[in-house]
Amino acid sequence: MTPTIMRQFWSIVEATHTVTLLQLDDASLVQWLVKQITNQAFLDAHEIDFLCDYIQSRLTLIRDLAYERQQS
Repeated sequence: MTPTIMRQFWSIVEATHTVTLLQLDDASLVQWLVKQITNQAFLDAHEIDFLCDYIQSRLTLIRDLAYERQQS
């Protein structure tokens, strides 16, 4: 995954309403985030697989960030 895609991904996470990040189940959240990225950038199948794995491994962090934003 390129640094540009990585920045886009984390920008999307930061811009997404906390309710969305906290209420979707794991699989739905991964799919939703991948869709948001692929709406902005073309990714091949390998990049999408990598992105899915990356998001899956960061779900706890993503939800922790959303929870902290919600508390602020």
